Amino acid sequence: MHEPSGDLSTMIGAARVAGAGLMRRFRRPSELRVHEKGPADYVSNADLESEQTLKAILLGAQPARGFLAEEAAEQAGAHGYRERYIVDPLDGTTNFLHGIPHFAVSIALEKEGRIVAGVVFDPAKDEMFAAELGRGAWVGSEALGVSLDADLSGALVATGIPHSNARHRHARYLGMLGAMMGEAAGIRRLGAAALDLAYVAAGRFAVFFELGLSRWDIAAGALLVEEAGGRVTDPAGGDGFLSAGNVLATNGRLHPRALSLLGEAKRPNRS
Repeated sequence: MHEPSGDLSTMIGAARVAGAGLMRRFRRPSELRVHEKGPADYVSNADLESEQTLKAILLGAQPARGFLAEEAAEQAGAHGYRERYIVDPLDGTTNFLHGIPHFAVSIALEKEGRIVAGVVFDPAKDEMFAAELGRGAWVGSEALGVSLDADLSGALVATGIPHSNARHRHARYLGMLGAMMGEAAGIRRLGAAALDLAYVAAGRFAVFFELGLSRWDIAAGALLVEEAGGRVTDPAGGDGFLSAGNVLATNGRLHPRALSLLGEAKRPNRS
């Protein structure tokens, strides 16, 4: 790995500390306290402790920055929102609560509206994915690179399925899924969007698409993909994926075909 900046080093360290805390909770499921925020939407004491840990470390190092995270109200920094951390303290909560070791800590640093550094840490597998704008992306000490797939027939596609609390997305999503199923070598739904994006960056998946995500699900992983040579847009090809939460990430080569398939899926007369 290249010599990380001071900001990235702090983020990596914070992710490791939070990840260690999550693993302690993961190994003691009887001690978890779970609250249902809404249909199929859960938060546990593990999420809250991880967020508190990240906030203490990150703002302890840079107290003037803002902080946006899943479980608490957004906190402005000394200069408003010009610089802020965007954090998901536990991406893949449902996996975590069911004893499935596939979840992550995600941290992004945004400056003047651009994501300039990102970390996605999988504590169960001890994989640290990290990127800095213009400097590349890495897992551990190895550089990341997207897959070389040029045809969907040999590519793995990752996705996230809308929950029961997002019924308004079901019809659109099923059309998109059906279109991809018709061409891809396989479809995978692993339940942690930050890791899906990291896997695109690592060349494990060639395509990932999902609807209705939040900024903290996407920010760090999108930078990983872009710095690994891939492309990230919304499913129509626009650049508003961070705010809208609808995302398509690919190895770049497959982006035009993926956009075409997802676009065709929206047409009511598609057979």
